[in-house]
Amino acid sequence: MSWSISFEKKIFDFKVPSGTSRGILTQKKSWFLTLSNTSKPGITGIGECSVIEGLSPDFISDEAYESVLQKLVEKPDFYISAIDNLRDYPSIYFGLEMALKDYLNGGKELFYDTPFVHGKFKIPINGLIWMGDYDFMLKQVKTKIDEGFRCIKMKIGAIDFKKELSILELIRKNFSAEQIEIRVDANGAFEQSEALQKLEKLATYTLHSIEQPIKQGAWTAMRELCTHSPLPIALDEELIGISSLKQKEELLQTIQPQYIILKPSLVGGFKGTEEWINLAHQFDIPWWITSALESNVGLNAIAQFTSKFEPSNYQGLGTGSLYTNNIPSKLHVENGYIQLV
Repeated sequence: MSWSISFEKKIFDFKVPSGTSRGILTQKKSWFLTLSNTSKPGITGIGECSVIEGLSPDFISDEAYESVLQKLVEKPDFYISAIDNLRDYPSIYFGLEMALKDYLNGGKELFYDTPFVHGKFKIPINGLIWMGDYDFMLKQVKTKIDEGFRCIKMKIGAIDFKKELSILELIRKNFSAEQIEIRVDANGAFEQSEALQKLEKLATYTLHSIEQPIKQGAWTAMRELCTHSPLPIALDEELIGISSLKQKEELLQTIQPQYIILKPSLVGGFKGTEEWINLAHQFDIPWWITSALESNVGLNAIAQFTSKFEPSNYQGLGTGSLYTNNIPSKLHVENGYIQLV
């Protein structure tokens, strides 16, 4: 068997500039791998290597990133047989892993044969509220609720904290915690000295959890927050760059979070995500899976992978409608569920 790999970069344009604590996003890059083999001419597997500048641990520049991809082009047999050599490049690992699964299943965008793939299972998802001014964020909240979402995830940390609290207060005046589950995501925006005080204020609105209140890497400070916070804490960016099983176990033992959030493009693909899930089960830590701004190609693969676990809790897979030039997909979101139709 002789493998062949090629890659192509594509830039996706956001329909609406999307705010995070790291800045405003207007475009998003992905590199697509095409995998083929002389044993089955005509069949190709497609994988998406999705990066977020400033967050993806394996992305410094286009040139540096493509130099790694070029190694796959030059030595495809080696990297397919020894994919763990890419552990330090989680998005590329995921792209190759995805392309290989697609190829081995006939090049039909079939990654996992689950009820979800056959239209017999729907995955509950949250509705994402991007940062912006007060009116913009409030409008998004109303839209998501009108669309049938029963869980919303609101990014916080960019506008005045009191205004963010007022949005939460308005939601809670109209919807109880039983009616609408609210998750907030700080993307590490809080200073350590103020974090606990802010968490206490947020907790008054009966929130489900907060993602990454302080910047990643401060394990001791995060452990203190997880111990004393009245609001459950979910680790997100904290997991990025932790590639060995020993490191993963050490992180969970040290911080003891209430939840962990798994983004395959950032934590090493299906394999890396499943390692986190297995450890989370050992430590009795609930988890959910989130896409990381992939196109519909990567989102489809992540949704199929997630469906393996038949989750009943809300997953973060509602990013398929972000781009003006997204790749066509059979994924469909309705009433707060994602499904293949």
